[in-house]
Amino acid sequence: MPVRPPATVIRGPALLAAALAVATITAVTAAPASAATLREVTGFGSNPGNLQMFRYVPDGLPAGRPVVLALHGCTQNATSYATGTGWLKLADQHRFTVVFPQQRSANNANSCFNWFEPGDTRRGYGEALSIKQMVDRTRQDVGATAAYVSGLSAGGGMTSVMLATYPDVFSGGGVIAGLPYGCANSVASAYNCMNPGVNLTPAQWGDKVRAAFAYSGTRPKVSIWHGTSDTTVRPMNAVESVEQWTNVNGTDQTPDATDTVGGYPHRVYGGTVEQFDITGMAHGHPVDPGTGSTQCGTAGAYVLDVNICAAHHLVRFWGIADTTPPTTTTTTSGPPYTDTAVGTPTDHYVAGRVDVTEYNTLGARYGYSTPITLYHCGTDWSDKPDCSAI
Repeated sequence: MPVRPPATVIRGPALLAAALAVATITAVTAAPASAATLREVTGFGSNPGNLQMFRYVPDGLPAGRPVVLALHGCTQNATSYATGTGWLKLADQHRFTVVFPQQRSANNANSCFNWFEPGDTRRGYGEALSIKQMVDRTRQDVGATAAYVSGLSAGGGMTSVMLATYPDVFSGGGVIAGLPYGCANSVASAYNCMNPGVNLTPAQWGDKVRAAFAYSGTRPKVSIWHGTSDTTVRPMNAVESVEQWTNVNGTDQTPDATDTVGGYPHRVYGGTVEQFDITGMAHGHPVDPGTGSTQCGTAGAYVLDVNICAAHHLVRFWGIADTTPPTTTTTTSGPPYTDTAVGTPTDHYVAGRVDVTEYNTLGARYGYSTPITLYHCGTDWSDKPDCSAI
């Protein structure tokens, strides 16, 4: 994940005006289309970070569905990231809008988001504010409510920035081959953060997030993904990110649930932070090309076919999948269940339907990645229609 050399810092009113003048000629504003496609949106705010905004809105999207922001890595752009990562398929499948911020080469020679620049990583400034304005515009245009953000590499670093500076805007995040918030504040420190990494205590990492914005509400859920063979952004960054977000979310660093998903180690901390170690994967975004409901993506540069679709699991962890509504039982006889829920043991644990002991019982009985139905029995859940204990 190359970062910007100091000589490429180019910003100013003249540059911004010229860039926007060109964009206005080729961009589509908010005009509705007859078929869903990835389109550029202009005029989404003051845009102090001089970014571009691309958006995909599925046809027939009902109001109230969430918006997901997907931030590309260095040397990538909105189109390549949208095509490769599978977010467009997931948007159609689960009914949400996807926004793809795009860096300009004038801001960073390698098209990296400037996750380390103080002027771009503070609330109300630079690229962070530009990205937040994209959420505001989308809420205005399509009635999106909740917002989520994910990104790869430098986009993963900027995801940490958004979660730290705008916890009142984002309900969840996905840091893929990224870095903890506050790890760097210059080019030199950015390279050091990437490799070999920076080791701080969970409290020290958490303090960096708390200092970004005083916030007493519910913090976003965070999913952290990293390849164990990543030599660009060392896997140590995933460990430090887990420490940061568990501390911020008031959870210790001992996982409450440990399993294997898609053949890869997976840990959940308090239902608010999860970690995937993608064994043997280099620097990139995990995809699983195919037509199955859990598959997505097309392999390419820094988009790696490792038989697991990160975007699918992010949607699951955030709880924004568009699933069949619970079945309501109106019978006056038989078991006292009121509705049902389908998912893997991990899904049920994250949703708070089962505790750790029940989670381990279900995992041993059905397998951690096998979808099962739980029956809501009054105030509890069971895997049996007669509501007997798990």
